[in-house]
Amino acid sequence: MKSVSLEHKADLVVAAIETEQVSYARQLAVELELPWMDWEQCANHTVLTVTPERLELRERIKGYSQPAYVDFSTIIARLRRQEGLKQPLARAAGLKNGIRPNILDATPGLGRDAFVLAALGSVITMVERSRVTFALLADGMRRASEAGLPEAGRMTLCQGDSVDFMAKIETNQRPDVIYLDPMHPERTKSALVKKEMRLLREVVGDDPDGDSLLKTALALATQRVVVKRPRLGAPLAGMTPHAVVTGKSVRYDLYFTFK
Repeated sequence: MKSVSLEHKADLVVAAIETEQVSYARQLAVELELPWMDWEQCANHTVLTVTPERLELRERIKGYSQPAYVDFSTIIARLRRQEGLKQPLARAAGLKNGIRPNILDATPGLGRDAFVLAALGSVITMVERSRVTFALLADGMRRASEAGLPEAGRMTLCQGDSVDFMAKIETNQRPDVIYLDPMHPERTKSALVKKEMRLLREVVGDDPDGDSLLKTALALATQRVVVKRPRLGAPLAGMTPHAVVTGKSVRYDLYFTFK
């Protein structure tokens, strides 16, 4: 997700739970330019944690809260996928019988929406600026490929600033749909799945450049731009959408770009 990077805040470190993963954790710390710390010494830090199963972001300052990680085989993703083309996300993105648009996800976060759209048959390109979030996504993609999930073959992950990335796309390679899910304003109540997003927010911050991201996307997408918003939230950049698809807790603002 695009944001002002806060990944060098003093309490963010890299650690491994098991001795066997220490070497990889040290290597990852060097790549991300973050401190490495022994697991037993990082009780007061936010920790990018190498576990035997996966890479996780854990909050150890306030106790053991819900970790943030990418797992495309989770029950949540499977349940959402089983709703098929009738679900609000699919309808918002323009998926119909026989129609599977090419989609650029410019703010993938933990990749759940991208996975659902890939599961329904679209080819997805994810562009992630945050190096920590990118590492989590790359770990999830690797495990999805190793597990033989067919969705992984329709998903591509790129690291970089989404605005810069879109500016370099050739005319004949423009995506049909651009999907934006900027970090939503803080809410006092949240489901369990949202707790990991609050943890991710503490590391990558909010999305102050969402307005410019929308304007760039509108100039590039050949069919539409889809913006995911809180159900009662204001439109991004104050731009009234051409249409809206409403879900239980969120809505999708649609901006049509075809001529």
